[in-house]
Order: sequence, then C-alpha cells, then structure tokens
Amino acid sequence: MQRLYDFLRRHPTGVDVFWAFVLLGISGLGLVAVADAQGHRQVLLSIPTMLALGVVVALRRRATERMLILAAGIGVLQMIFDVEPSPANFAMLVIIYTAAADGAPWASRFALVGGLVAAPLSQARWPESNAGVWGNVLLMAFLVVPFALAWVLGDSIRTRRAYFAQLEERANRLEKEREAQAKVAVAAERARIARELHDVVAHNVSVMVVQADGAAYVLDAAPDQAKQALATISGTGRQALAEMRRLLGVLRTGEHEEHGEYVPQPDVEQLDELIEQVRGAGLPVDFKVEGTPRPLPSGVELTAYRIVQEALTNTRKHGGENAGASVRLVYFDDGLGLLVEDDGKGAPHELYEDGGADGSGHGLIGMRERVGMVGGTLDAGPRPGGGFRISALLPLKPAH
Repeated sequence: MQRLYDFLRRHPTGVDVFWAFVLLGISGLGLVAVADAQGHRQVLLSIPTMLALGVVVALRRRATERMLILAAGIGVLQMIFDVEPSPANFAMLVIIYTAAADGAPWASRFALVGGLVAAPLSQARWPESNAGVWGNVLLMAFLVVPFALAWVLGDSIRTRRAYFAQLEERANRLEKEREAQAKVAVAAERARIARELHDVVAHNVSVMVVQADGAAYVLDAAPDQAKQALATISGTGRQALAEMRRLLGVLRTGEHEEHGEYVPQPDVEQLDELIEQVRGAGLPVDFKVEGTPRPLPSGVELTAYRIVQEALTNTRKHGGENAGASVRLVYFDDGLGLLVEDDGKGAPHELYEDGGADGSGHGLIGMRERVGMVGGTLDAGPRPGGGFRISALLPLKPAH
C-alpha cells in the first residue's frame, strides 16, 4: 500500500488524468441519458465542453493558472451558447481548489471571485421555472457554498504547507546554527589546549634545559650538584607529563573516568611551588602577596598562574645570566592584581608588539587571550629602568 501511495505522489499528473477520464465517463453517461430531451445541437455543444473540462482536471497541477483561465472561458461560452451545466462542471470546483492551494496569488484571488459569481450567474441564466423568485435566490445561495468551500479548503492547504515549510526551514537553520556553534566550541577548545600546552611545554622544558646545562657544567667538579640538577629534571619532566596527560585527556572522551585519575587545574596556591622550581633553576625570584587571600573563580586562578609561569619563562629566556625577577600578587575587593618584573636585558621588541613575528611572542598572545576571556586587562613591555614588566588586573566577575 505504501508503494502505491509513493507511486501516486511521484506521478500527480497521471492521477489527474485518471480522474479526468472518470469525470468524462460520468458526464458522458449523463449526456446519453438526456440526449433525447436536449436535442441534437445541445449534444454537439456539450461534447467539446466536457472534453475541455476534462483537460482542466488533467492538467490542473501542471498548468494551474492556464487551466483556471480555460475553465473561466468555458463557463462564459456555456452561458453564451446556452450549454446547461453537467457533471463535467465539477472540474470548476477542482480548479478553484487547486488555484487556492498551488496557484499564484492573483490566480487564488481570481478563483475566489469567479467561484462566488459562478453560481449566481448560472442560476440567473438557467433558473428553475417551478421554484419562484425566492426559491431561485435560496438555490443560488446554496450553490455558492461548494465554490466557497473549495476555495477555503485550498487556501487552508496552502497555509498549512507554508507553515510546514517555515518549520522545516527553521529546523534546518537551527541545525546549521548548532553545527556552527559546535565548530566554534571545538575551535575554542583547541585554542585553549594550545595555550595550555604552550605554557606547560615552554616552562618545563626551559627548566629542564637550564638544569641539564648546569649538570653538564658541574658533572666532574661537583657531582652532588649534578645529581640534584638531574633530580630536578626528572621531577619537572614528570610534572610536565602529568599536565600534558590532563590536557590530552580532553581529546579522549572518558579517559580520566576509566583510569580514575584527574589532575586539577593549577591555581594561585601553587605559585609557591612554581617559584621554588624557578629558583631551583637558577633565577632569583622575590614573591610577595598583598591583601587578604581568598578563594577565586577557577578561571581567574588558572589565568594568574599561567601569566606568572609564562612571565618567568620569558625572563629566563631573554633576561640574561644575572637577571632577577619579582612577583607581586595583590588581592583587591573586586579583583586580583599581578605584577611580574625583571631587571634583565628585556625581551626583543617584536615579542610584545603586534603579537609577535615569525612565530615569536606566542606566550604574550596567550596571556592576552587568557586575560581577555576573564574580562581583565594586560600591559606588557620594557621597564623604564631596564628589564621587562608584565602587569594584569583580573576582575572577579566574568566578562559578558
């Protein structure tokens, strides 16, 4: 049954042609039944009228506007040549419905007007002799109803189709928006992971390189110091692997649930460990906390930790051999302030202007992105007395 229904939907003109033949058959039987009463002339005029109305039904969906005009013309010719209505005139109801459902706007309006005037004109042209004046008026009103209902049914079908088309378009638009949002979320997550990986790798590898160079230098003269440096390299490497495992776990759904492991995000409480690690790598760091420490949003704490980590990494890279650094962490009522300064040679100009050049300055780019995500401000550049300064203000309320 479903196959038959699908076949009929794929061949609407064939279905219309079938019903056109059915209508012609019924009209032909009616014409034969009244042939003796109507006369030879009426029969000859009725045959082309029925055939034309059959064409209207057969092609109603293929050429709706043309068939509507053809049906109107046939009606006019029927009144001119006194061809009384027959069952074939049911085609006029069909074309009025079709024009209201599928036709152009002007065709729908034309069908409504034509349907409302067709019955009165027909009743005026062929009145019932035994009904009287009021009887013909009532019959005229009764005959208008089918034409009006045909148009109303077609117009409701048009409205329903437009409604479903709007729903489908809306669903498609929402699906596209969801896909776009998913792509944006993926891109944001990749950018976050890239920033995290940069911070983790840049800091820990820098520490490991410094310690490895120091161990190689004192290997023969001071084996104990070399041993301590190797232990620092080992601990730093494990820490880097742990953080990278946490980050890469984001790309593997459910990995931390399966293994029962989760490494928390670093926060300001771990700055002491970070600074001790940097000091152990040979960079003197003065660390002070001002204000009353209190819990902060996780995004603010992670941003503060990464800024200090990246700033100290840059000092080791660009500050020179005798550089020292200072870190100030200030708790305000409505935010957290950071100030990281060093007295070294300072970073090259291209690292803090225009976001870096030729792949340089990614650390500062990451800082600005992190600070921007929490609605804060960042200022980075050379100090007036030499060295480099990074200051940031991180508000406690998220950016909107």
